[in-house]
Amino acid sequence: MRRAIGVLAVGFCLAVPSGVRAGGLDLRVGAFFPELNSNLFTDPFDGDFKLYNVSKSDFRGPMGGIEYNMRLARNVELGVHLDGYGRSVDTSYRDFVRSDDSEIRQTLKLNIVPVGVSLRIVPTGRHVTFAPYAAVGADLFFWHYEEFGDFIDFQDPGQRIIADSFVSDGVTPGFHAAGGVRVSLSHDIALVAEGRYQWAKEKDMGGDFKASPTPNELDLTGPSATLGIHIRF
Repeated sequence: MRRAIGVLAVGFCLAVPSGVRAGGLDLRVGAFFPELNSNLFTDPFDGDFKLYNVSKSDFRGPMGGIEYNMRLARNVELGVHLDGYGRSVDTSYRDFVRSDDSEIRQTLKLNIVPVGVSLRIVPTGRHVTFAPYAAVGADLFFWHYEEFGDFIDFQDPGQRIIADSFVSDGVTPGFHAAGGVRVSLSHDIALVAEGRYQWAKEKDMGGDFKASPTPNELDLTGPSATLGIHIRF
């Protein structure tokens, strides 16, 4: 995964003629709020997790990223970005306990690394104090999902409890829309506040979550909010 991300980023920058690379670099941190509206997580009757004592809001977590953007025209920029989100949630079975009534505990872990491009419209000049913008773009979402801890073997008539782990990862295409504002601090530096919404869903998970006839889905859709610094050059 790391090698693929590096090849994409380096290849994109090398493909752009040096004459149009004048632009900027964004460094940002914030939070991602995944919706997780897929059969891996939700019960169609109550919208909550099927097995585990956890809600979707528990997966709200930190994210951050870097973006290189270049001017294509007076009010148009093209950006290439690499972001990252990760969250681990400790939980337990919702409807099952041990013989001594203690909880059967697990950890659920989700990592998402979007690599993508954005077309940004900045209707003002570069050096005004407040510069709002809007953007749309496409992404490849590199994701990794894991469950580890103690699990009930539902294939065993005695439903024995075993320690185990289950893993799946992949790359899913998607897209995003964003809006934000740059607030100039000096000629070359600005603060950036951005809200973004991404759309992506893996329709058929592999690895330990491969299922038939109804495949397990992983919903990567959701909003994010970030604050950062824009460095012009």
